Amino acid sequence: MITRIGVLTSGGDAPGMNAAIRAVTRAAIANGLEVFGIHDGYLGMYENRIERLYRKSVSERMRQGGTFLGTARLKEFDQEEVRRVALENLRSYGIDGLVVIGGDGSYRGGLALSKMGMPVVGVPGTIDNDIGGTDYTIGFDTAINTAVEAVDKLRDTSNSHRRCSIIEVMGRNRGDIAIWTAMAVGAEVCICKEFGFNLEEVVENIRKAAQSKRHAIIIVAENMVKVEELAREVTAKTPFEARATVLGHVQRGGSPTVRDRVYASIMGVKAVEALLAGYDHHCVCFRNGGYVITPIEEALIDDQTSLLEKYEVFRLLW
Repeated sequence: MITRIGVLTSGGDAPGMNAAIRAVTRAAIANGLEVFGIHDGYLGMYENRIERLYRKSVSERMRQGGTFLGTARLKEFDQEEVRRVALENLRSYGIDGLVVIGGDGSYRGGLALSKMGMPVVGVPGTIDNDIGGTDYTIGFDTAINTAVEAVDKLRDTSNSHRRCSIIEVMGRNRGDIAIWTAMAVGAEVCICKEFGFNLEEVVENIRKAAQSKRHAIIIVAENMVKVEELAREVTAKTPFEARATVLGHVQRGGSPTVRDRVYASIMGVKAVEALLAGYDHHCVCFRNGGYVITPIEEALIDDQTSLLEKYEVFRLLW
């Protein structure tokens, strides 16, 4: 019998997290549950920074980016003695169910807690879109729209000065932001881990673009190449002068898009329903147009099928 639930956001922040917290809080209260917000993720759980949430606590939060509960990383959470302290803190409030909003690291922490007896349901909140089992993670839509808007603005000045713009986007070890942005802006090249990096191919594509255009766009996922060095290579080997831009954490911020707000709201409600239905080591996924509840272990398996399909379309449209 679930009577009190905790909710936390962990790992990198993502637009739409506040909408998910709001949904969890209000759905729980509507079902007669008490709700407790855990500040700064697993760190706040370990340090016992927990407070009761009410309907008013989450008012006017949906349009805000980031997470009002805060987020942090706690590497020591993989130690059982640290998790035991965190679990004792939860139980001191009578919390008997937990909603974890975050990415793969957050899911692993939740899975470890579930094995120690705390029912956990995850909600995928990460701009990287790198949670297996779900086609979509909260924050991804806002991040790619931010990236596309920035690239569109860079295109204007690149066209004026006959340049090649090299733009590094986020994504950690996943190329979703890069490939979606590249497709949306009609880039000449997309460089990400899943598809590798070939300098000769990059140069060939940029030379080809120079025959009919005054500009070219290269999208690079972080951790792939040093964009300043790539800019020097492109400048030396193509008709364009190349300039590198790193978008950085601007992609994490900003008011969430409609899609992020709506998906986060539905997933938050589904998470509460899952806890009440007895799920204890699962997560909410959006798959093939619908919402499903999946074991966290399955969600931690990386499935790149959809990404590979998009890359093939991108190559066809070069």
